[in-house]
Amino acid sequence: MSELYRLSRAEKANHPIVLLCRVLNVARSSCYAWCEGEAARHARQAADDALAHEITMVHIASRHTYGVPRIHAELRRLGRRVNRKRVGRVMPERDIRGVTRRKGRSLTRPDAKAKPAPDLIGRDFHAERPGTRLVGDITCLPAAEGRLCLARRLDLATREVAGHAMADHHRAELVVDALDMGYRRGGLEPGCVIHSDRGSAYMSARFRDRTGKLGLRQSCGRTGSCVDNAAAESFWALHKEEIGTRIWPHRATTRVEVFSFTETFYNRRRPRKHRTFGYLTPTETRQRHQHALAA
Repeated sequence: MSELYRLSRAEKANHPIVLLCRVLNVARSSCYAWCEGEAARHARQAADDALAHEITMVHIASRHTYGVPRIHAELRRLGRRVNRKRVGRVMPERDIRGVTRRKGRSLTRPDAKAKPAPDLIGRDFHAERPGTRLVGDITCLPAAEGRLCLARRLDLATREVAGHAMADHHRAELVVDALDMGYRRGGLEPGCVIHSDRGSAYMSARFRDRTGKLGLRQSCGRTGSCVDNAAAESFWALHKEEIGTRIWPHRATTRVEVFSFTETFYNRRRPRKHRTFGYLTPTETRQRHQHALAA
């Protein structure tokens, strides 16, 4: 219909507007209304272009990973008051899209001889305060000279990566190093639950002894049930998709990229929707909890 109105406006110098509307089979009042609203349409288009530029900057800063919800949350954090539906309309028009997650292959190798710890989480991946419940898992990233294994500890209260370690193997010392890093950072309460699957690294005597010496409680899900460690599995899906699924040339390059993603982007810059505080980064969520406890 806009094309008809545009044609009638272009030809009104040569023909009466009444004749043009009759030939084009459009209402004369509608044609006048469309012409009067042209300035407003141009203003809206200019505003959408400006918004698209801001969205593009946020999208680039997010490593081309944010979708509509996080783009909208980040704009609000920056002081830009904009409707979420408008962001959802502008992004597809400019072909700005977030990443989607893919399914991967599990590395869990259960140790049938080891006696598993009880499940102290029970699929309740919520914690009232930081340092009381941590989940962990192992994954691998490919490099041309061989894979690099990652172990991480995720705080359920803040979703902050409290500890992480990287090596060219996934033996017990890898998960012990990640646990030690989380403990050295401080904030773990006595009796903090350390949850994982029943992989051989977590069932090892070395990991069990280290957990006991630090005054922590070990927890394990059931064999073959990824849902019992869903929070850690979900984080790996997020990590692999947002860091980019590719093969690095060297393990050293992979280490730098993983460290940068974890400490610079994920913990300190990537907002996540908290059930109480709204969209905050993991570090900001921890600080908010600390301020609430101090008060």
